[in-house]
Amino acid sequence: MSRIHFDVTHPAHVHLFRHAIRELVDDGHHVAVSSRDKELTTELLDAFEIPHTVLSTMGTHKAELVSEWVGRSVRTLQYDYRFDPDVVVSRLSPSAVAAATATGAAGVAFHDHEGTNRLASLLAPFLDRICTPASFEAEFGASHRRHEGVQELAYLHPDRFTPDRDRLRDHGVEPDEPYTVLRFVSMGAHHDVGLQGISESAQRRLVQELSVHGPVYVSAEGSIPEDLPGEQMPVPPALMHDLLGEASLLVTDSNTMATEAGLLGTPVVRSGAYAATDEFSNFAVLGDAGLVESIADETAAVDRAIELATDPDAGDRWQRRREAYLDDAIDVTQYIVDTVLEVADE
Repeated sequence: MSRIHFDVTHPAHVHLFRHAIRELVDDGHHVAVSSRDKELTTELLDAFEIPHTVLSTMGTHKAELVSEWVGRSVRTLQYDYRFDPDVVVSRLSPSAVAAATATGAAGVAFHDHEGTNRLASLLAPFLDRICTPASFEAEFGASHRRHEGVQELAYLHPDRFTPDRDRLRDHGVEPDEPYTVLRFVSMGAHHDVGLQGISESAQRRLVQELSVHGPVYVSAEGSIPEDLPGEQMPVPPALMHDLLGEASLLVTDSNTMATEAGLLGTPVVRSGAYAATDEFSNFAVLGDAGLVESIADETAAVDRAIELATDPDAGDRWQRRREAYLDDAIDVTQYIVDTVLEVADE
């Protein structure tokens, strides 16, 4: 049996790796998980009953972030000297890659953001595998492997997830009635510098216009403006995908949540600064599949959202497009498990 260390530093990484962690544990492998106290990361790990060790807490300013990552690198190295892994798995974490190299473990990283390709190029020579979606044009050398589908299929492939309508009803959400989800991000990550999300004025218009068609649930990484109407999220974070899967519409500047809703067959309007860039090749694929509409001009994005909210056939169209897209997609969790065990056996 192999000894495998998963380094989880962001809420999205919890979803990416949680099924693989469970399968490897169930198959008898020794799995250790290190975490970062960032946003909902530790809360999600606890909700999914994944034991983990917190190695750092997210800093709020540049100096604090630098100090955090220096300390985290030291603690990750100490962690792996104690655990003695065969493989260290991360989503392109420098501290995890460094610890794998220093302890003689194999390194595996999953990467899906072209905006961090420079970091990927720097780390690739120290990795046994760096795995990206097939849509990536960048090359990362001998360790680079490509897979069909997007990383979010690790937890939203139909073999892994079906929205639970009863759990929504338990939290006061009626899945047979229309409702909209709005998700706004803080644009505070290092790769977000200089970029803006959906403005407060556009947020207000979205809530005012879409509330006519049913409840509007608003989620934000930062604080929500006090005068913004709308309702708070009715479900805990672990049930967010159930909420997205039964929603009539998602409007967001979150790249991850836009992808998730599209994969669930929910109509999506993605706006904000990233909608005008090509830093996420996934969205070229998802756009061609008709699963995510990326509209950089926020006035046009709001107009399109209102149009979709009044279109009774939008949901059925998205579901048909989803089925067509999934015909060529893979179960990314199985790909993660196969890749980790392949490297462990080398």
